[in-house]
Amino acid sequence: QVQLVESGGGLVQAGGSLRLSCAASGRTFSNRDMAWFRQAPGKEREFVAGVTWSGRTTFFADSVKGRFTISRDNAKNTVYLQMNTLKPEDTAVYYCAAGVPGGASALPKDYSYWGQGTQVTVSS
Repeated sequence: QVQLVESGGGLVQAGGSLRLSCAASGRTFSNRDMAWFRQAPGKEREFVAGVTWSGRTTFFADSVKGRFTISRDNAKNTVYLQMNTLKPEDTAVYYCAAGVPGGASALPKDYSYWGQGTQVTVSS
């Protein structure tokens, strides 16, 4: 079992930055791929960024490439999402998810564990 708790969301002006954190409990964090998804009102949940279990490979949605970075600290059981140059269209609830190792997947179905989400609101 893996429990995930997100933090760091909030209200920011367009062009600003936020860093989200996802703290994981459970013994298997370090051998799981991790990802961030987001869901805006009235829209489906969409992939944002992912990182493989080792941290050596990261992958991003086209909409956030060059603006967002993802990283992990396996010693702290934490994954981070650094969001820069935020846009109003980035407004959503952001979810952390834990999957199986080696998948490098952008599909929600490949992630077994989910956090409760943290709200990010970007004002214009």
